[in-house]
Amino acid sequence: MGVNLIRLKVQVLVGCALAVGASVSVAGSIGFIGLVAPHLMRPLVSADPARLLPASALCGAILLLLADIGVRTLYTHGTELKLGVLTALVGAPFFIFLILKTRRTMP
Repeated sequence: MGVNLIRLKVQVLVGCALAVGASVSVAGSIGFIGLVAPHLMRPLVSADPARLLPASALCGAILLLLADIGVRTLYTHGTELKLGVLTALVGAPFFIFLILKTRRTMP
């Protein structure tokens, strides 16, 4: 009579995986931009989604533009560095910093 929670969880998980796969296939593997931008903007704006979302979108666009400019200027012997590589090189240390910062503030 009720909802089968296990089946619903699997359906939601599969739906999310398909949505992420479709967006990555269209936009490329620059996922760190979408993860880093809100964390950068939250201390500057607020945690209110109505203010954080537009600020994060603008910050993400600026970060992506700066990453693209950086990739185009960092030629390595005639080959261009991939944009996802540069965003991962910047994003991974940023998230390590966030994890360490969060662990210090937790009791």
